[in-house]
Amino acid sequence: MATLAEAVDHVLATVEGDIVLGLPLGIGKPNPFVNLLYRRVKAMGGDAKPRRLKIITALSLERPEGSSELERHFLAPLVERVFKDYPDLDYVKDLRAGVLPPHIEVSEFFFKTGDYLGNERAQQAYISTNYTFVARDMGVLGVNVIAQAVAARETADGAIELSLSSNPDVTFELAERQAANGRPLLKVGVVNRELPFMPGQAIAPSGFFDVVVTDAAATHTLFAPPNGKVSSADYAIGLHAASLVADGGTLQIGIGALGDAITQALLVRERANTDYRSIMATLCPAGPDGLDGLKGRELGGFSQGLYGCSEMFVNGFLQLLQAGILSREVFDDEAVQRLVNEGRIPGLAVSPDTLAVLLEAGRISPVLTREDLAFLRKLGVLTAEVALKADGDLEIQGRRISNRIDEPEVRAALHDAGGLGQRLAGGVVLHGGFFLGPTDFYEGLRRMPPEMLARIDMTRIDFINQLHGRSALKQAQRRQGRFMNTAMMVTLLGAAVSDGLESGQVVSGVGGQYNFVAMAHALPGARSILMLRASYEHKDGLRSTLVWNYGHTTIPRHLRDVVITEYGVADLRAQPDGEVIKRLIAIADSRFQDDLAAQAKAAGKLDAAYEVPERYRQNLPEVLHAGLQPWRQSGLLPDFPFGTDLTAGEIEMVTALRKMQHATQHPVELVAMVLKSLASSREAPPAYLERLGLDDATSFKKMFLRKLFAGNL
Repeated sequence: MATLAEAVDHVLATVEGDIVLGLPLGIGKPNPFVNLLYRRVKAMGGDAKPRRLKIITALSLERPEGSSELERHFLAPLVERVFKDYPDLDYVKDLRAGVLPPHIEVSEFFFKTGDYLGNERAQQAYISTNYTFVARDMGVLGVNVIAQAVAARETADGAIELSLSSNPDVTFELAERQAANGRPLLKVGVVNRELPFMPGQAIAPSGFFDVVVTDAAATHTLFAPPNGKVSSADYAIGLHAASLVADGGTLQIGIGALGDAITQALLVRERANTDYRSIMATLCPAGPDGLDGLKGRELGGFSQGLYGCSEMFVNGFLQLLQAGILSREVFDDEAVQRLVNEGRIPGLAVSPDTLAVLLEAGRISPVLTREDLAFLRKLGVLTAEVALKADGDLEIQGRRISNRIDEPEVRAALHDAGGLGQRLAGGVVLHGGFFLGPTDFYEGLRRMPPEMLARIDMTRIDFINQLHGRSALKQAQRRQGRFMNTAMMVTLLGAAVSDGLESGQVVSGVGGQYNFVAMAHALPGARSILMLRASYEHKDGLRSTLVWNYGHTTIPRHLRDVVITEYGVADLRAQPDGEVIKRLIAIADSRFQDDLAAQAKAAGKLDAAYEVPERYRQNLPEVLHAGLQPWRQSGLLPDFPFGTDLTAGEIEMVTALRKMQHATQHPVELVAMVLKSLASSREAPPAYLERLGLDDATSFKKMFLRKLFAGNL
């Protein structure tokens, strides 16, 4: 066991030459250790030949600060309350400020969205790779130190057991690869007592880490982004997405308002099914020719439940688990999984027939071997009391039974003697690679009963994000897969833009999106679902996210499948280009439909006589909002379906600040806002003004902002 300083000393003394440090993404980083190592190496910058440090990671999280004086005033108490003692990463601060030392490099394969636009050093050091290749690429780049925040618990004998908690995604695979290639890898585990202890495959084997840091200074608050407001557009997308999820199927969703919208839509579908059907009838009216409507949608509840297979375990999955929707168990054995899929182990209940079907499937022998016995005990088919004697018989609490379990009377005898379990054991309802969520999400995991926590298996990303490796098992588990990801833009020929701009500037990263899209095409019955809002605000005005063409692609057009906007679902699979264009225009914002059609016609990809059908001409925000308003007011579609760390006052304040920020990018709107605010006699509550530093407004600027803020409350 070591302190932070001792661990850093050990790294500097053990690693010869350059230090190439691999770090997990998100909250798996041991920030205090990284900062101390960074400072030590940074201080060597004045040496004639300084030690070099290269950091390879992703999603380096930083406490929000705000881009204006008003935002900073507003955020300060919120950040103090929510993020508490979370330590920012020094290399992030220096990289943002443009003062990263020349002998230190930072390469990320996934940025926090938009954080490094325009930052030349970060953009040039970005690594474009699929998440499944990260361990491989870390090896190629010579990673010789891996450092990870870990959870810890004491065992019955007083030893400390470690779990990789939120991030077993890459570390185990990297260690295996480096060992197989004969390359040194110093493994540092840094205990953060705030991390939930995740069981299963997240548990580190004894002796896995070369250095374990138990220093109290390494424990700190986890980064916890508050839940955001879910808009009407988000809800419409989430409701459409939820109507494509098959009962008994597999689900992947992401973080943020869209993930919350999908989750709430699934909850409404299960708990208030009549209302759900009414909402969907509003969103999907049938045309005069009977097309569209609710044909092909999934509208019933979840009697079979869902299984989650997602690189990111988000708060939405926890909500679905607690609601009993995330309940379809999968098993780490192909034969067992296929028998479960076929309904040959009804209700997962153990009976003499369970042994019979396992025999018929060839999974166990007619005469049990010791391997068979261990397998059946682990699966919960046989109890721990069943023993295999040296003479080959089975024994249960002193009673001898023949080992010919291919004989019905022997299976019945096992049952009568109490040798059979009650229900299959070891089932998992969620496989995740890493997690990130609000404060109550982490608290929910910490307090979760062990039997429920055991149904969540945090595991390696090479298992989750691809079919390669144990493909038959994955196909059996991932039936009716619905893999949902977001995009920034989609071209009318079906290509998706999700991670970067045509200038080459990276907004976020590919992550696992390409893998899940490709997997949806490879898995029988699976679908790739890409979601995006139909329009967005740009400094030059409103723009469509559905475009004719774009100079950057994340998902190529030949992998086009399902695209959802707030205005509907476009099923593009197997469709010819002309039909793809028509279906995408049908879910575009109506203010852009004619221009999109004209561009497609000019390129010869759309019939010159084509006209957008009238029933798609009302794809407008005000129409959508009016259609959903009754259910928003009823509480079925609340602004914050899973709560928020913001107070009611803070929500009111941030709404006003966002209006002001939006207006600064639209001169006409800004002038109207100013005139309206100046004409109003309304005053903001004193507590709000004090929070924003406007209570003692003496300068013209502060008086103007005070008036503008009050006018937008």
